[in-house]
Parts: sequence; C-alpha cells; structure tokens
Amino acid sequence: MRLSRPFVLLLALAVAACAGSPPRAQPATRFVLVRHAEKAAGDDPPLTAAGEQRAARLAALLRATPPDAIYATGYRRTRQTAQALADAFARPVLAYDAREDAAAFAARLRAAHAGTTVVIVGHSNTVPALAAALCGCTVTPIDESDYGRLLRITLAADGAARLEDARY
Repeated sequence: MRLSRPFVLLLALAVAACAGSPPRAQPATRFVLVRHAEKAAGDDPPLTAAGEQRAARLAALLRATPPDAIYATGYRRTRQTAQALADAFARPVLAYDAREDAAAFAARLRAAHAGTTVVIVGHSNTVPALAAALCGCTVTPIDESDYGRLLRITLAADGAARLEDARY
C-alpha cells in the first residue's frame, strides 16, 4: 500500500499534535498568615484606630500578589482585619473555627487552594500552630503584644516548603 505525500504529511502533523507540549509545572501555593491587628479592650473587641491602619497597610502590602481566598475566625477583630483585604481585592471573607485542629485545617487549605494565594487572619495562639502545620516546620510563638508579624509559606509543586517570617 502506497501512501500519498499529503496524507503522510497530515498524519505526521496529527501525531505531533497528539504529543502536545510538555506539561506545565503547577504553580506554587502561597499562604500568608497574620494575627489580627491591634484591638480594643473587652469581650470580642473591635480594632483600634491603629489596628485599622495596620489592616490597610496589609492590604497595600499584598497588592502585588492579590489573594485568591481570605479566611478569618469569627471574632470581630479578625473579621475587621480581613475585611480591609476583602474590600481591596473584591473577595469574600471565609470563616473558619479558631478551635479547629491546626493539622486538619492545614490539610483542608492545601487541598482546596493548590496553586493559589490564601490569606489567613488568626490569633497569637493559633497562627504559629497553623503555619507549622502548613509548612511542616518550626514556627516561633507570637507574643500577645505583637501585631505586626507576617508569615509567608510557599509550597512548591514538589512539596518543598519555605517559610518567611516578616514584619508589616
């Protein structure tokens, strides 16, 4: 059986198209964890004026890498801190339970948000444990008087984790 030249050329193009291009690497997953901004005194207090300014600074800081999802606990101070981000990036604030096991919440976050950027606003007694669960690394505690710590965790597609401990 003899094949015509146009048929052979068409067949070669079809085979090349099926081979496709090499698969693209999955983008890294990024988590940004912060404690709520400065709070007033009392039961379930709101942010102070300094806290509102810090929340606005956080939104400005994240302009270059807008979050795909924003989480906050149900407390007023965390919701208000997260709301500055929600307003800046037109994203809803998703609620999570501050009492949820850090490892379980971290697993849920990794599964639901692979390849995206997620901001989590929590508390001085919850953020370090959640960060440690996300990166599999040691994270130093956050002092009760410290409102300016920002933890960035980058998870590469191969599972490698990098923690950056910064101030804002």
